[in-house]
Amino acid sequence: MTLSQMLAGMAVALAATVASAQEAKPGEAFRIKSIDHTGFTVSSLEDSLAFWVDVLGFKHLYTQTYETGPFIEEVVGVPGAALRLAMVEGPGHLIELLEYTSPDDRKSYKPRSSDVGSVHLAFYVENIDALVARAANAGWPPVGKIQTVESGERKGLRLIYVRGPDGITLEFLQRPDNAAH
Repeated sequence: MTLSQMLAGMAVALAATVASAQEAKPGEAFRIKSIDHTGFTVSSLEDSLAFWVDVLGFKHLYTQTYETGPFIEEVVGVPGAALRLAMVEGPGHLIELLEYTSPDDRKSYKPRSSDVGSVHLAFYVENIDALVARAANAGWPPVGKIQTVESGERKGLRLIYVRGPDGITLEFLQRPDNAAH
């Protein structure tokens, strides 16, 4: 595909998006009903599944492949995108793992927690020490030491961040023994 063909295709897609957005009425009411999933772009679907399923105990629901085409390009907003995805289910939440196979100019970002755009996902756990050790053995080391909240509404809560090889950060929280669950 030439650059002019790509730009023409992008212009058509933009015009369709603008036309679709203009059909909606800005003041029209809407409601967000629930959260469906959290998605993470990963370098290896197999390695990520090993962590989420074998280490964290999530259930692997399915794997799908999306070849380059209008559907996936429109969903993710990337011309030439193609990917494999796996959906895993944990307690009360779905995680979508996405391994892009194209375009070729993909980049890898591993922001620090303080960098704008950095995100993390937090889980309440039992036996935080055992989980942190298991995660570290699987290549998701802690970024510091387990901390305990000293005062306030969360007094006694133990927490820690771990970061995986793709830069994804998870937070594990363990309530004090006497806290409501």
